[in-house]
Amino acid sequence: MPEPAPARGGGRHLPRQGLRHLPEAIALTTRLPASSVLFDLAPPPTKKRGRPRLKGARLGTPAELAATATFTTARVARYGRTDQVGIAEVRCLWYGSFHTQTVRVILIRDEDTTTGYDLALVTTDLATPAAALVTRYAWRWPIETTFAEARTLLGVGQARNRSENAVRRTISFGLYCYSITVVWYVLHGHHPSDAADHRAQAPWYTTKTDPSFADMLAKLRRVIIAARFLPVTPGQPTDAEIQAVHQAWAHAGLQHTA
Repeated sequence: MPEPAPARGGGRHLPRQGLRHLPEAIALTTRLPASSVLFDLAPPPTKKRGRPRLKGARLGTPAELAATATFTTARVARYGRTDQVGIAEVRCLWYGSFHTQTVRVILIRDEDTTTGYDLALVTTDLATPAAALVTRYAWRWPIETTFAEARTLLGVGQARNRSENAVRRTISFGLYCYSITVVWYVLHGHHPSDAADHRAQAPWYTTKTDPSFADMLAKLRRVIIAARFLPVTPGQPTDAEIQAVHQAWAHAGLQHTA
C-alpha cells in the first residue's frame, strides 16, 4: 500500500457549525489547515464588569507554533511500519471552528526534518497519547484507498440514480461486492505466486509484496469466466466459444493492469 505524501499544512476546511455540536461520546481527529489561527485558552474571569473573555492570546498558525515548540522523540506505527518522529502538542482553541471547546494541536516532524513540521493534527480527544492519535489518524489511509478502488474498479458511486431507495442501496451494494471479493480471495483465490507473477509482468514494480484489490478482482473475473464457459457435456468447444473466452480473458487482464 503506498504511503501518502507528507504535507506541511493545507487540508480542507471543515463545516464549523457541525463541529461545534458534536456529541460528547464522539472525538474528532483531523488534519489542521495551515492557515488556521489558534488561540490560548480563555483566562479565568476577572470579576469585573462585562462579558468574560472567550479566548486567550493569539498563538498563531501551525507554522508559528512549530517555530517555538519543543519536540520530543516518539515511535509511531503508521502505514504498515514503525517510524521515529518528533511530536509537539499544545492545548488551545481553534476558535474559528470549535469556538470555545478545548482542543489539542499535535505537530509531527519526520526524522529527517529539522525545521517546521510535516503534519499538524487537531483533536478533541484530550486523553489519548499523541503517538496513538497519530496512528489512529493514519488508519484513514486504508479507508480512503478502499473508497478509491471501489469507485475506479467497481464503479461505486457512478450510477445515475434518482429514486431515494436506489441512491441508498447502490453504493452499499457496491461496497458489499468489494468485501465479498476480498473474502473470496482470502478463502479461495489466493496463491503465494500472485504477487510474484505481477512483478514478472511489471518488473519496474519492485516494491510489490502483496496482492492488491485489482489483483483479487482480476482473478475473480477469470474464475467466473472459466466457470461460465465450462462445457456441460464432453466434447470440443466451438470456435465461437473459444473466441468469446479469449476476448473475456483479455478484457479482464486489461482491467487488471489499467
